[in-house]
Amino acid sequence: MHKRLLIHAAAILVAMPFVAVQVQAAGGGSDTPSPTVTKCKKGEVYDTKSKKCAPPKQGMLDDDNIYEAGHDLAMAGRYDEAIAVLTLAANKKDPRILNYLGYSHRKSGRIVVGLGYYEEALRQNPDYTLVREYLGEAHLQMGDVTGAREQLAEIEKRAGKQSREYGMLSEQIDHYDRS
Repeated sequence: MHKRLLIHAAAILVAMPFVAVQVQAAGGGSDTPSPTVTKCKKGEVYDTKSKKCAPPKQGMLDDDNIYEAGHDLAMAGRYDEAIAVLTLAANKKDPRILNYLGYSHRKSGRIVVGLGYYEEALRQNPDYTLVREYLGEAHLQMGDVTGAREQLAEIEKRAGKQSREYGMLSEQIDHYDRS
């Protein structure tokens, strides 16, 4: 496992200038952005109790609201803000939180950090196929199509070829193969 992470880190240095994989975000929440994205300025989250935007603080939101705000910030491309919010979660082992911490770090260019969060999310819930899709996309970003195909096979085994995650990762692999 450690050897594989070292290989992945080296692959980043080699592959990043050559890999131009356009990664689309797959869902996990509502299609309607939360008030955190639509109403709050940078560095703030929407507090559903007070119905106001405020800087995020420990205990301000429950983990479900932290997840929603973090997810919506990540999907809006506000990765550092998403990380700041998601790290406030009380349950540090919530696979949803870990997934979007991984996603936000990966999309910010910290792929190896993202991999660590994805791996921890899968230790908590090996059947969480959205994590597997994003992990597959991370492998593609590093030029590791074999690793991406392994995740695709795991998604097929757990959710089938008709699942959204299978379709999204399969499309990314096809795009990578054509490049």
